[in-house]
Amino acid sequence: MSLTVTESAVKEIQRVIGEQSMPEETMLRVGVVGGGCSGFQYSLGFDQAADESKDHVSEQHGIKVAVDKKSALFLDGTTIDFYEGLEKRGFTFDNPNAVKSCGCGSSFSA
Repeated sequence: MSLTVTESAVKEIQRVIGEQSMPEETMLRVGVVGGGCSGFQYSLGFDQAADESKDHVSEQHGIKVAVDKKSALFLDGTTIDFYEGLEKRGFTFDNPNAVKSCGCGSSFSA
């Protein structure tokens, strides 16, 4: 399972963790849930623990990233970045498994 989180995304994640005074063991949890205008939506959240039997865990740029094994099927090869521009600001997903994605970029079909 290959999921990449860029340095700019990690900086934003670390900023949020620090701003909200989350525990040191806090990790990023990435997933896919049903919904959105294209069938699936990306899910980003925080967790303090992962289950090695149910999750893929990696460390990237100093943070741990957990992905449940069901979501891993849809996220293999995905790059998560953080974009900050005049017209928008937020996390972006470059997913080679997405056959179609919506205009807002937060949902996709596989």
